[in-house]
Amino acid sequence: MSERPPQAVLWDFLRGSLMSKALAAVVDAGVPEALADGPRPVAELGGDPDTLHRLLRALASDGVFRETEPGVFEHTEHSRLLLEPGWREFAHLFGGVFFAAATDLEASMSEAPFPDRFGTGFWEWLAENPAERAAFDAAMAGERTGPAERLAALEWRDGEVVVDVGGGNGALLMELIRRRPELRGIVLDLPETVRDESKLGGRIEFVEGSFFDSVPEGDAYVLSGILHDWPDEDAARILRTMRAAAPPHARLLINESVIRPGNDPDGAKWLDLLMLALAGGRERDEKQWRDLLEGGGWEAVRFPDAGPIEARPQ
Repeated sequence: MSERPPQAVLWDFLRGSLMSKALAAVVDAGVPEALADGPRPVAELGGDPDTLHRLLRALASDGVFRETEPGVFEHTEHSRLLLEPGWREFAHLFGGVFFAAATDLEASMSEAPFPDRFGTGFWEWLAENPAERAAFDAAMAGERTGPAERLAALEWRDGEVVVDVGGGNGALLMELIRRRPELRGIVLDLPETVRDESKLGGRIEFVEGSFFDSVPEGDAYVLSGILHDWPDEDAARILRTMRAAAPPHARLLINESVIRPGNDPDGAKWLDLLMLALAGGRERDEKQWRDLLEGGGWEAVRFPDAGPIEARPQ
């Protein structure tokens, strides 16, 4: 970033909202799928040809899609990601409900602005909008290969029961048990979670419920992108519920970011703002994690550079 002119850096920030909306518009129009087999003219892609041309032309100027001749577009390595699980849904959400929530961010606010705009909390809104809930679940399930590989690299005993708390459609546990078939899994999530239980296989069980009320007993508990959704008080409630169910030998594995000091580029610091806008949640630095875990009945064990945060019952 330091090598770029200051004006170029600020311009990227100023046009960021247009980039999110443009990407969401072409994704919702089905353009990535329409271009899957090769270049096509905008007249064959649906929507208004002039508007679609202008959207794609702008995106192509930053490497997302490519204009091969006037009015004809194809995929680049960047836009082709939109054909992979999760990316399409993220584009839809960031240009839709995430975008709307972020427009209300102000320096003077002390709590999530989402309820003021939408009339209800974010999680309640998802429950009332099944299509958006499905998009959210698909986005959360889209990138599970990396976390599953890091979990699989840990030491496990045969027959251990892994409870994925707030585990959505079970994608993470399916990836983990594919790598470590000696394990058994339990996915805990709300009844409205979009899932296909026939895909879970014989070693994974889906349990309907709220992690604020109770969680099943297990040998290891996994939290992937859960605690950052909630302010400290609610996050500690989740941890205490898990601690009440956890046997003394259990371990807690948290797939979330740890904010590092300094000014290096860090996506977690931007995700922190989205969590604030949606539900009053936050990304946390190491001290905040240690304090939160202690308040929830857990003792931090390690904060690896790559891999889950590990904790054990106090």
